[in-house]
Amino acid sequence: MSKVLVYSEVHGDTVKSVALEILGKLAGQEVDVAVIGDLPEAGVKALAEHGAANIHKISGNGLDNYSAEGYSKALKTLIDKGGYDYVMAGSTSAGKDLMPRLAGMYDAGMASEVTNFTMDGGTFAGTRPLFAGKVLAKVEIDGPKPHFVTVRPNALGMPESATAGAGNVSEESVDVGEIKAAIKEIIKGASEKVDLTEANIIISGGRAMKNAENFKILEECANVIGASVGASRAAVDSGFAAHSMQVGQTGKTVAPSLYIACGISGAIQHLAGMRTSKVIVAINTDPDAPIFTKADYGIVGDLFQIVPLLTEEFKKIM
Repeated sequence: MSKVLVYSEVHGDTVKSVALEILGKLAGQEVDVAVIGDLPEAGVKALAEHGAANIHKISGNGLDNYSAEGYSKALKTLIDKGGYDYVMAGSTSAGKDLMPRLAGMYDAGMASEVTNFTMDGGTFAGTRPLFAGKVLAKVEIDGPKPHFVTVRPNALGMPESATAGAGNVSEESVDVGEIKAAIKEIIKGASEKVDLTEANIIISGGRAMKNAENFKILEECANVIGASVGASRAAVDSGFAAHSMQVGQTGKTVAPSLYIACGISGAIQHLAGMRTSKVIVAINTDPDAPIFTKADYGIVGDLFQIVPLLTEEFKKIM
């Protein structure tokens, strides 16, 4: 058995689901959770139900806004105190920024973008994609502990059943000292939907959308099924969508339960960013489009006719 610390980000009234996915895979280990800042009661309940033995709420000067320097110093204080073997976090924007810095502080090994893992006998063995997802590598971590791991959101899936932990809450006040590079302000995007990397359902449009205005039909469908809207690089380069919406090798890598590709041919660069989706639906007028070779369900037709029909059908069942 290993002692594991999971860093959890807060999203609204609860925690980001990737933390719960990680907890579900750690059944049988001694698992604590660290949260920086305030954690609502709903978040405490969710973490406890999924196996958190202890929940540490960290606060202190310099921690009001996120900074990799401040947050890493705060977590290092807790890690030193707790003597953890592994520290895990979601492979989110913050996780990708924070965990490598922590690993560097300890001169320790790290496995990033893990899509699955086991803890046989308390020893980590993970799976991570390489070469744009064409290869799945089995990885282990050598060297001094703690070892650090980031897990791709939605890759593990939510556990069907979870062993509840004690969920003991403690307040940890830390002094991070002087922060050389501080973030003064964080401006959130206008959309209230979750980030693409964490979305459970994504509907994306390609160059066939023709213009930015036509993305409204995807947004209407997304609002019905609770999806986030993405785009191919071709659509982004054409000015139809913002770069933050881009899915692919030079955009975001996603792993939703459902991915609906509308007017996307399926270039290898796009497939690299969404090939780990659980179910892929493709809509394209070209029956020979490469996307159909990867799709679980394909519709040969005009997206401007198909998507509104899907939206109406979704409204009947949602």
